[in-house]
Amino acid sequence: MEQRDRFLTLVRRNPVNEAILLRGAALGVPDWWLTAGAVFQTVWNVLDGRDPGAGIADYDFFYYDSSDLSYEAEDAVIRRAHSLFADLGVTVEVRNEARVHLWYEARFGVPGVRFTGSTDAIDHFASTTCCFGVSRTVGGELVDYAPHGYADLFAKRVRPNPRLAPRAVYEAKARRWQREWPDLVVDPWPDPP
Repeated sequence: MEQRDRFLTLVRRNPVNEAILLRGAALGVPDWWLTAGAVFQTVWNVLDGRDPGAGIADYDFFYYDSSDLSYEAEDAVIRRAHSLFADLGVTVEVRNEARVHLWYEARFGVPGVRFTGSTDAIDHFASTTCCFGVSRTVGGELVDYAPHGYADLFAKRVRPNPRLAPRAVYEAKARRWQREWPDLVVDPWPDPP
């Protein structure tokens, strides 16, 4: 089985992921993706023979809509998602990635950047091992986004991605992940040039 097919098969072993992927289009938002821990942590769980949802704090659902950057517009989507996914018993964290630059610095202490789409936002995750997304086309076909490939994911290797997130964010995430998945190999943050 090729790596992409294996990846999609493992992601879908989590019934929450499967439900979100089946229902996501019903939110009527553009450029939507199930991403982050919902995806890569599910793969780690399946590789370890654990429950596919073990240790997943929330399920990140990104979309990109630059037509209205107001909090009210995003909140309307968040409320619709809350109703759509209420029966899943998990937190589905919905974010319009077109708005991230408006609040990023207040939350993380470094200026945010204006993303050009959801995949651009995924490219800026704190670790390259987080940079995955899964969505569906209008016709229902699964699509994935994996800019760094699958090798590190399947090897359970965590590498820093110093494009945006500060070192402290990467290190805090890596510590949490290593407590949950002790056999992870975590690469250190690179020294400044």
